[in-house]
Amino acid sequence: MTKEEIEKVENLVNEQIKRDLPVTCEEMSYEDAKKSGAIGLFTDKYGDRVKVYTIGDFSKEICGGPHVTHTGDMGRFKIKKEESSSSGIRRIKAVLVKE
Repeated sequence: MTKEEIEKVENLVNEQIKRDLPVTCEEMSYEDAKKSGAIGLFTDKYGDRVKVYTIGDFSKEICGGPHVTHTGDMGRFKIKKEESSSSGIRRIKAVLVKE
């Protein structure tokens, strides 16, 4: 990723944090989660039932889950490292910094 792309991702995430979006959780079958539009990247790690976290109108994902009820509780998002994880796929490592 270029420096400009990293800044663009940081800005996008930080804009959503500033919006103080509600974070909600529902438990459902994996099939229902996919039908609802939830994104899940680690299909080999999911059981029959999964937690789906919805972050306002921004994101809906199958996940172990965050520990916040609103994005405004998170602090500032900062990318520390980015690297290739496979052909055409980049992985970022980021932290949340309380201000």
